[in-house]
Amino acid sequence: MSYQTTELEINDVSLSLETGRIAKQAGGSVVARMGDTMVLATACSGSPREGISFFPLTVEFIAKTYAAGKIPGGFFKREGKPSEKEVLSARLVDRPIRPLFPEGYRDEVQVISTVISADEVYDADVLAITAASCALCLADDIPFDTPVAGARVAMVDGELKVFPTLGETEEGTLDMIVAGTEESIMMVEGGAYEVPEETMIEALLLAHDEIKKIVAVQKELIAKAEPKKVEFTPPEKDAEVYAAVEEFVGDRIHDISFIGNKKERYRGLDALLEEVKAALAERFPERESDIAEAFHEIEVKDMRSTILEKGVRIGDRNCDTIRAISCDLDILPRAHGSALFTRGETQALVATTLGTKLDEQRIDSLQAEYSKSYMLHYNFPPFSVGEVKRVGAVSRREIGHGHLAERSLSPILPNEKSFPYTIRIVSEITESNGSSSMASVCGGSLALMAAGIPVKSHVAGVAMGLIKEGDDVAILTDILGTEDHLGDMDFKVAGTRDGITAIQMDIKIAGITPELMREALQKAKDARYRILDLMDGAIPQSRSDLSRYAPRIVTVSIDREKIGEVIGPGGKIIREIQETTGTTINIEDDGTVQIAATDKTQADAAIKRVRDITAEPEIGAVYDGVVKNTVEFGAFVEYLPGKEGLVHISELDKGRVGRTEDVVKTGDKIQVKLIGFDRGKVRLSRKALL
Repeated sequence: MSYQTTELEINDVSLSLETGRIAKQAGGSVVARMGDTMVLATACSGSPREGISFFPLTVEFIAKTYAAGKIPGGFFKREGKPSEKEVLSARLVDRPIRPLFPEGYRDEVQVISTVISADEVYDADVLAITAASCALCLADDIPFDTPVAGARVAMVDGELKVFPTLGETEEGTLDMIVAGTEESIMMVEGGAYEVPEETMIEALLLAHDEIKKIVAVQKELIAKAEPKKVEFTPPEKDAEVYAAVEEFVGDRIHDISFIGNKKERYRGLDALLEEVKAALAERFPERESDIAEAFHEIEVKDMRSTILEKGVRIGDRNCDTIRAISCDLDILPRAHGSALFTRGETQALVATTLGTKLDEQRIDSLQAEYSKSYMLHYNFPPFSVGEVKRVGAVSRREIGHGHLAERSLSPILPNEKSFPYTIRIVSEITESNGSSSMASVCGGSLALMAAGIPVKSHVAGVAMGLIKEGDDVAILTDILGTEDHLGDMDFKVAGTRDGITAIQMDIKIAGITPELMREALQKAKDARYRILDLMDGAIPQSRSDLSRYAPRIVTVSIDREKIGEVIGPGGKIIREIQETTGTTINIEDDGTVQIAATDKTQADAAIKRVRDITAEPEIGAVYDGVVKNTVEFGAFVEYLPGKEGLVHISELDKGRVGRTEDVVKTGDKIQVKLIGFDRGKVRLSRKALL
């Protein structure tokens, strides 16, 4: 393929696409560039995988440290397992392209987005969506011909802006990534500081306008490259098998499919499928997979038509009904805050733990190193869906769901100055039947208040669904796992009464219109308010005190010039203070000292030690001192840590003192008063206090 390039001006910066220079043996390859950030996206296909019922697409996002002029840390000095940022970016690329492959396509496809250059202005994640789409469109042997583009929108100084810089995004109140085709929006992922629904719609429309321009640039490059795309013909479905299965199951599949209990429903469907297979085995030998596929199609068709025609969902719910909710607090006696949030057959056991500055997570990104004092981790064990699976590394799904829940709760947390703790929330999904990430948001909000963390209000989340057949549309509130699997959309919205804090949308059809999104957002808002009412009933505001098992952090300030005195040579003094007082001490460069202790006595003891070390001698001040040495003319007393003064023999007692040792001995603890300075020496008196 010959070298071709196209470009587009965005905010006075060029977004360029090129092909035909790098990775020419890949099925399709494109380099996308904005500023000095460059992403190489490649798309390759393999052989069809027989006997599978899914499309084997894998998407990778790899950030090379050389892209930012850095050498990896660690012993091996090379990139290791994908970071959380890489996993989240790979999911951003995967989600909008997956629905656009033709139904029935089973060839293995791999898309790899490699960050080969990174500046400190533009993130590579949005570029990777556009680059991957273009690479797929250029691959001759991959039936992908609908270009997708990505755009980031931020709220900067009260104004919406597309393709903001990293600095603008960090300072703004909205950070949203939108992906879509020329016709419609395919994916949304974002966080916000309580942004109204209407502002979200404005942001989506602004992003889609930019997406149309980027798609046009892709089409221009594709036209120049002239890929010779193969035609894909979906395998024909056996109408005879379908008719036989449909005749056998009759209305039984409907009766079972709409049972409210998930276990009972799944067992009933499995039993009916086995019955169908046995009944049709002689008529259709070795056609079990075709029978199972027809059975599944009938189930899907029945569920969707029942919702569209009758407005009835699984468990006899209507389209707007939220499943029964319960909120239980203090489930875990030793956790600093805990809650059990149950919505229908989805349940999250959430624990909040408080730590010190030393517990912060260190992140080494391409742009910079930074610390995180707030984390939310989501775990999805196999028992939550009654399965047996190997428990290993954290999955991409767990990372993605945890990130969504984390950013949902972030806007309500207190700032570090007023609440200098590290906060970790862990959500254990103990039961799952849809919307477990939103259950984590609700459970996390309850656990934060139970822990006594001064959050401003509750955050609730709900997952919305969609069934669309032609012009017939049904928007579903609080979807089940089956409705997610068999429906056309999974649209999660989290927020407070004042606005949205996080949003995520994935669709399985060609896209949805802004009008549909506006309706879905309004229904999500109504549902969110109902859930918030229940959560407020369980705990309306944060408790006034922290758990007795949580560390108490006291903050004091010292002169920056005195930091070295508190730390001591090789950290000797600060270690000794921590060991003797049972505290944890962290000192910032500006002289802020954070002292964490489990009780007030420990904290007071550590504060006194720090104050004593940094205190300046004052005339008239009284000190608790220790006699360090006795001499003929008096005693040297350590009145502050590391500071000594002389108590002259005439200042030891009221009467005449013949020998110093008649009054004090080395090691004695005595009170002394600072009575003056003599050529830089400190004069102390015991007599002045008698």
